[in-house]
Amino acid sequence: MTTEIATFAGGCFWCTEAVFNDVIGVEKVESGYIGGSVPNPTYRQVCGGDTGHAEAIRITFDAEQLHYGDLLDMFFATHDPTTLNRQGNDVGTQYRSAIFPHSDEQRDQAIAAIKRASATWPAPIVTTIEPLTEWYVAEDYHQEYWGNDGQRNPYCLAVIPPKLNKLRKSFAARSKSAQAVA
Repeated sequence: MTTEIATFAGGCFWCTEAVFNDVIGVEKVESGYIGGSVPNPTYRQVCGGDTGHAEAIRITFDAEQLHYGDLLDMFFATHDPTTLNRQGNDVGTQYRSAIFPHSDEQRDQAIAAIKRASATWPAPIVTTIEPLTEWYVAEDYHQEYWGNDGQRNPYCLAVIPPKLNKLRKSFAARSKSAQAVA
């Protein structure tokens, strides 16, 4: 097994974590904060929008089963990369759409994925490619949120199932739950 890491910000990390936890080849998804200026930020600080951090996920995946480019395509298919600093009702730079490449190769693949995704979105993509800065793991209660508490949270119930449905429809061969049904 060849393990790699991808780091994406696509709005609420509860929502993006739930999507990528359903992908075959993903070993772990961790919610956290990246791209800001305050050391060891808390959820409350990041939600306030003053730290510069994005709510993000760090995906550990088996590169022999899943390619980084596939993760990027799923990322663009399951969030709105055309709204600046916003995903649904979540507004602020902490909810920006961003990619944090771990290598020059990942940066090149991110650029190519933005070009591919541009053909499927009616508005320009505003996703940024940002330097990989210090990663701060979110508080424990944010980890595995959909599986633990999210299915009782009205916000999550409104936002996550449509994202999972997009994944299952567009990437059925890559979805753990779609494969379980097949």
